[in-house]
Amino acid sequence: CCFFNIGKFYYVLQARKNLLSMLRQILEERKASNESYKDMLSCLMKTDENKYKLNDDEILDLELTLMYSGYETVSTTSMMALKFLHDNPKALEEIRKEHLAIRERKKPNEPINFDELKSMKFTRAVILETSRLATVVNGVLRKTTHDVELNGYLIPKGWRIYVFTREINYDTSQYPDPLSFNPWRWMEKNLESHNYFFLFGGGTRLCPAKELGITEISTFLHYILTRYRWEEVGETKLEKFPRVQAPNGMHMRFSSY
Repeated sequence: CCFFNIGKFYYVLQARKNLLSMLRQILEERKASNESYKDMLSCLMKTDENKYKLNDDEILDLELTLMYSGYETVSTTSMMALKFLHDNPKALEEIRKEHLAIRERKKPNEPINFDELKSMKFTRAVILETSRLATVVNGVLRKTTHDVELNGYLIPKGWRIYVFTREINYDTSQYPDPLSFNPWRWMEKNLESHNYFFLFGGGTRLCPAKELGITEISTFLHYILTRYRWEEVGETKLEKFPRVQAPNGMHMRFSSY
C-alpha cells in the first residue's frame, strides 16, 4: 500500500469542490426559474437542435474555467501595469497624455467608445509590455499525437507536455534589454505578428478573450489615469515563479489628479 503526500494540492482540490458546489446551486436555481438572463451561464444552458448540448458537468467546468481565466489574468496585469507605470515616469507621462487627449474631447461623464479604445496605441503597448514582463500564464499544455524527436530526445506519442512559453519573453534575440520596461518596443514594429509571440497562446487555440481582456484593462487605465495619481506604500514583495503575484498585496495611495 502506498501513500502520497499531496500537500497544499489538497486545498486546491477542496477549493475547486467548494466552487463547483456554489456554481451547481446557481445552475439548479436557473433551471427552476422562468426569468431570462443575458449572461454566459444562460448562453451555455441554451438548447439548440443543431449544436451539441452541454451536460451539467461540462457547463460547470466551463464556468469555473471562465472565472479563473477572466479574473486572474486581468486583475494581475492591471496591478502590474500600475506598478510599472509608477516606476517609469516617462511611460506614465506618455500614456496619460494619450488618455487626457481623449477625455478633453468628451463631456465630463461621457463614457469612452470602441473607436477610442482602438485608438489607444500606446496603452496597448503598455499592456503588452506589462504582460511580457509579468507573464501570468507561463505556458501551455499539449498532448503529442505522434512520436516527436526534439534535440536528440524522444517524446513518445500520447505524452502530455508543458511548453514553458514565458522564457521566450526574456529572449535577448527577440527583445533587446528584456528586463527593462519599454512599451515603445511595441510601437516600433508589429511584434504581435511574429511567430514567437505567445502571450495569448497561438494558432487555433489563441485566447478567445484576448481583445476583451485588453479592452477591460484599457478602460480601467483610462479612468485611473484621468482621475487619479498614485504612489506605492511600503515595499511590495513580488513573486515571479511559478507565476507573478504579490502574496502580501500591493498597497497604493491614491489622490485626485
